[in-house]
Amino acid sequence: MPRPAPRAPPGAVLRSGPVETGITPLPPVADVALPWDRTLDDPVATLADARRRFGDTFVVDGPRHPTLFLFSPAGVRSFYALPEAEASKGVADWMMLTRKLPDELFSGRRTFPAELFGREDVAAYLAQLRAAISVAFDELGDAGEVDLFAFTRRLGHRMGLACWAGEVPSRAARFDALVAAFDALDGSDAFVHPEEMARVAAAGKREERAALAVVEDLLVESIRARDAAPPQDDLFARIVGRWDGEPEPDRSVGIARDVVLVHLGSMSNLFAATGWMLAQLATHPDVLARVRAGEDGLLERCALESTRLGQRSIMLRAVLAPTTVRDEHAAYSVPVGAQIATLLPLTNTTAMPGLAGYDPDRWVRRRLRDDALLPARELVTTFGHGAHTCPAQPFSLAAMCLSAESLFTAYDVSARFTDVQPLPVQIGGVARAAAPCVVEYRRR
Repeated sequence: MPRPAPRAPPGAVLRSGPVETGITPLPPVADVALPWDRTLDDPVATLADARRRFGDTFVVDGPRHPTLFLFSPAGVRSFYALPEAEASKGVADWMMLTRKLPDELFSGRRTFPAELFGREDVAAYLAQLRAAISVAFDELGDAGEVDLFAFTRRLGHRMGLACWAGEVPSRAARFDALVAAFDALDGSDAFVHPEEMARVAAAGKREERAALAVVEDLLVESIRARDAAPPQDDLFARIVGRWDGEPEPDRSVGIARDVVLVHLGSMSNLFAATGWMLAQLATHPDVLARVRAGEDGLLERCALESTRLGQRSIMLRAVLAPTTVRDEHAAYSVPVGAQIATLLPLTNTTAMPGLAGYDPDRWVRRRLRDDALLPARELVTTFGHGAHTCPAQPFSLAAMCLSAESLFTAYDVSARFTDVQPLPVQIGGVARAAAPCVVEYRRR
């Protein structure tokens, strides 16, 4: 068994002597690590401590990349304005995910998540979500207890596999086999459990490749069934069609891996955001009563507020060409090979007074009611800003609202927890819960 990475408490010095990062002028260099380089019990708390000690602009050096962190209004605004060709979020995300996912999963792909959220697609996905909810409620039965995050994860799998894998929502053993394999493969572990990535690397991603092989075998069965059926006009058919003319087994493997990449990319945070929304409503009965009374727009405001509070995202940009980023004090030249970053949980709740608590009424449509009071609107983020706004935002909000409305219309719930807290080791995405968020439910 590989030895676990050594733990580095906040304040541990990583290197002695001058630091050569190529960043000029050089801001303070924080004596901390990122969680992929040293195991941290709570990387967000570690970086919050570094911000208190070193200010809103500092560098974290590491064995792979120096990372320039920006937290001030001008710094975060400049971060979002960086051209993708110079400082790429897409490449940074890929670099993170390949700590967990096999490299071959990214090779030769012909379908990507960002392409799949047009207006007509969203309508089809919501129809599949309704079918998935019906099956999920059959599983729940009339009464019992359930962990909300486990419920939303299973619901997300069921809906996603129906949308882009042609899997009719069901309770069949085949669905459980797909879920088990996808959960073992899950690329979001790269940021949900960064402390595990050294072990994954030491094992040569053996478990992940085995899970990918299981998923491919199961999806090839779906491809064969689709080939033998009359033509259909759905997303799975579009994915299949992009591989027309390719010889077997390249065709089937290519289709299966496109489905895997779409499913992992699209579902990595939606179930967690929905879990946060359900958990907040379950512990705020006054807001839930207003939802049940049909208050206009409240469900979407709840979705936005829960996502804001649940954000655990580290926003990374991989520098591909020499670039410049600015804060209130200097313009920093950043070389190729460095990273530029900000961290949403450290700005989403502190950018102005009153953001620490849950209040859906702080939203008007999809913006903060008092956003004019923000030093920079980019300091509060739910689905990103500008060119980096998540293309799935309309679908995600609609899916969250439909899931919550369906659950709380069908069932009375009683929370067996007092609040939801983020998983401490996570740095990236929407937080998974640190402890089970169990509710007792009874059909209304």
